[in-house]
Amino acid sequence: MLFEGRDLLKISDTEMQDVRGNGIGMIFQEPMSSLNPVLSIGRQITEPLEVHLGIGGSRALDRAAELLEMVGIGDPRRRLSDYPHQLSGGQRQRVMIAIALSCEPKLLIADEATTALDVTIQAQILELMKNLTSQLGTALMIITHNLGIIARYADRLNVMYAGKIRETGSAEEVYLNPAHPYTVGLLNSVPRLDQTESGRLDPIEGEIPDLLNLLSGCAFQPRCRFATDACKKLEPMLETAASGQRVACFESQAVANAVASARS
Repeated sequence: MLFEGRDLLKISDTEMQDVRGNGIGMIFQEPMSSLNPVLSIGRQITEPLEVHLGIGGSRALDRAAELLEMVGIGDPRRRLSDYPHQLSGGQRQRVMIAIALSCEPKLLIADEATTALDVTIQAQILELMKNLTSQLGTALMIITHNLGIIARYADRLNVMYAGKIRETGSAEEVYLNPAHPYTVGLLNSVPRLDQTESGRLDPIEGEIPDLLNLLSGCAFQPRCRFATDACKKLEPMLETAASGQRVACFESQAVANAVASARS
């Protein structure tokens, strides 16, 4: 796991503490359980400022108010003394964004950051993350099951299954020319506006594998319509497909041809 040339799995706890919040910011899935319920919003924003930047006292509170205003929370000075239960779900997630960006990290990881929010608030939070990371020059990594979010906000896309990347490339390449059966299954299981009323979704068959007891070969092969004997014996490596992205599949060309045939 490399970040700025350093393997994060090999550095000390002290070095890792410097990375957390300072080099890498994190927005978690559920803000109510991520924020400390017994600490004020102001205290939770000023803590990383004190730990990583050495800013304390009134300067830290001033910066915390600036951050709350930056993420769109009104009357930020008064809100500093509020506690998480006094805020709505969208406001709590905005506070999480303020905390994550307080030290202007080089990378912001959003782990299913909008799952617990309604659709309208989801869009506001996503636009906020996009605009602020662009403004601060911070890279944004979104972890999500929502393919619509990826299509709208991602430049590059990594499709993962059973802990490994199965297809990777620009979002445009992967969406237009998927070459891994799992990617195709994900795309086919989402309703489309241009789909006829009689059209049916095409779910991925089978069950999610036991990650502690994976079978040999490709982890997706028990659920795959294109699986061959080779898929049961060998683990495919990422290789460049004809359309430009990299795919870990022995039958990637057959998958791509099937997709093209279905669309013609």
